[in-house]
Amino acid sequence: MKRIAAAMLGVYLMALLPAPVLAEVKIGYIDTVKIFANFKDTVEAEEVYKKEVESWKKQAEEMEGELARMREEIQSQSLMLSEDKIAEKKLLFDQKMQEYQKYMQDTFSDDGLAARRNKELTEPIVEKINAVIAQVAEEQGYSLVLDSSQGTLVYAAPDMDLTDLIIERLEAQMPANQ
Repeated sequence: MKRIAAAMLGVYLMALLPAPVLAEVKIGYIDTVKIFANFKDTVEAEEVYKKEVESWKKQAEEMEGELARMREEIQSQSLMLSEDKIAEKKLLFDQKMQEYQKYMQDTFSDDGLAARRNKELTEPIVEKINAVIAQVAEEQGYSLVLDSSQGTLVYAAPDMDLTDLIIERLEAQMPANQ
């Protein structure tokens, strides 16, 4: 629905512009998915992030394993142990379960460690990409640059696609940054 509204708003605004102004508008588009997939910084950041997530998942699996062992121990020993000892083991199990739930919340929630780390890794890359887009747009006189990967672009002539130029510029900056 948002896409249709955005497209309708664009058509409406274009209709309001006088013909001479409309002739001066130069529009281009990019594909941020392609840019991210081909930009070395993004690929490297993704590798770092995946390794960290694997480590966090391994920690969660270890905690899950410990909980499963504790649960099995409680069940298998329930007939042999006193009620006090079973209650003690259940209390310890409940504490470990709370620790596990807190770990999962702190690590994998929408504002958890994984989300914050992803933002930390991608924000500088997005800023760099946006700076190159703005530079190309200004140099080549584009009034508007759209993102085809967001789904609001219905049609555009291939010669309006700035994606490869943006990737080239980003790659050209790499030796200077390393």
